[in-house]
Amino acid sequence: MSAPTHTRSLPSVRRTRAATAASTRLHWWAPALPALAFGFLLLLLAGSGEAHAATGEVSGLVQVAEQLLRAVG
Repeated sequence: MSAPTHTRSLPSVRRTRAATAASTRLHWWAPALPALAFGFLLLLLAGSGEAHAATGEVSGLVQVAEQLLRAVG
């Protein structure tokens, strides 16, 4: 046996105001992640001019990435 459901409709003014308020609010990581990715890619491009043949030594960028991974993980 199914029970009837009642839907409550909101006035259109309140619905549009609530929708715009929710869509304009950003979390802290929304602008931070693209900025971080941009900075990381910029570092990769800046260090590419100093590219050397594989000599066994680790670059500074790789050392920083390893330290970050150790700190996070």
